[in-house]
Amino acid sequence: MSSYDQHNIEDTNIWLIGSDIDHKVKYNSAATEPAWNNGDIGTHPGLKVWRIENFHVVSWPKSLYGQFYDGDSFIVLHSYIIPTKDHELGSSQQKLGHDIFFWLGSKTTQDEAGTAAYKTVELDEFLHGVATQHRETQLHPSEEFLSLFPRLSIRTGGVRSGFHHVDTQQHPANITTLLRVFKHPSPTLAEHGHSIVVHEVEPIWQSLDDADVFVLEKDGKIWVWQGKDCSPMEKAKAAQVVNDLTLAKHMDVEVLSQTEARSRVVVDLLGGRGIDQFSFHSSRPIHAVTHHTSDDRTTPRPRRLLRVLNDGLGDQVRFELDKEGDTIQISDLDSNDIFIFDTGKKIWVWEGLQAARAKRDAWKFSTGSYLRYLQQHSRTPEIIATTPIAKVVEGNENAAFFKAISLY
Repeated sequence: MSSYDQHNIEDTNIWLIGSDIDHKVKYNSAATEPAWNNGDIGTHPGLKVWRIENFHVVSWPKSLYGQFYDGDSFIVLHSYIIPTKDHELGSSQQKLGHDIFFWLGSKTTQDEAGTAAYKTVELDEFLHGVATQHRETQLHPSEEFLSLFPRLSIRTGGVRSGFHHVDTQQHPANITTLLRVFKHPSPTLAEHGHSIVVHEVEPIWQSLDDADVFVLEKDGKIWVWQGKDCSPMEKAKAAQVVNDLTLAKHMDVEVLSQTEARSRVVVDLLGGRGIDQFSFHSSRPIHAVTHHTSDDRTTPRPRRLLRVLNDGLGDQVRFELDKEGDTIQISDLDSNDIFIFDTGKKIWVWEGLQAARAKRDAWKFSTGSYLRYLQQHSRTPEIIATTPIAKVVEGNENAAFFKAISLY
């Protein structure tokens, strides 16, 4: 593509298989991918992050793990030790499980998204097909993805806008940035202390919200605006953000509570001078599914188990509802088939070891067809399109899948 075509997250061909992008990526892919063949990948537990840059998989600095850009696509590999009985493996060996996430920024391009999807499949092949593959979107990250990072930071920009490394010394003084610091509402994440999100938002007063903390950098000074309903944890995490910003350069910092009269200076700096408003509300830039509202933006769908029926691809994709509700369990799965398990918050694809090859090849299309069905029956199809998706293989299911199907 000669121009940068932004990826449409509502494209139900979620892995872009068979598309022009798919063929282009395959053409540009070498017989061996250097990123996988450094002798380190898949050999020990840990975390590895790459960014897609011009069809290439480029290692992301460890100092930036947890920081993502809305104009980019990333691949994240999490390798972990699977508990085994002593007689299964020798004392010098350990069995590893792997989760591969490809993360799509809201402004990533078709080229970048397609490369990330293709390289995720390629990395799974490198790991002998036993990894769990996850599609993650900026607007609706899964709990499994968020749990990997003590602090998730989403910034504006990306490789196409010239961001290649962090250089705080040369950050332009005339650039205004506004960071929103908030707790992700997931109780599971809160238990493990992995619930803080730092998200760059548009630097206007309409971005403010009483419930969160905002860090404004403008004209060589940092202002911290603490919403009247923010939590102590959000205040503490915002202080860490400010500390990070001031490590490489000296900047004056002023912390203001919304309840203070002087806090109006932040509103003024964001273009709100003269407005007669003292309470602020704006939607958070990351969606979360909860059980406490009737709005179909956030209310989970009923649990469903669907069996993939087709032996072909494309328009021949078919599936049927096998079971619905809280009675779904692991024993309902059949080694001869592919199943789509919709928890209401996340979509899992389970691949039986004895399933026909054509069915295994068609699972991506089947998942896309199911997403399209959900979009057609939703008041908010754009939210459905961001649903987290993961695929597991029989015998190599991860703990998150077992937890989901066992109704925790």
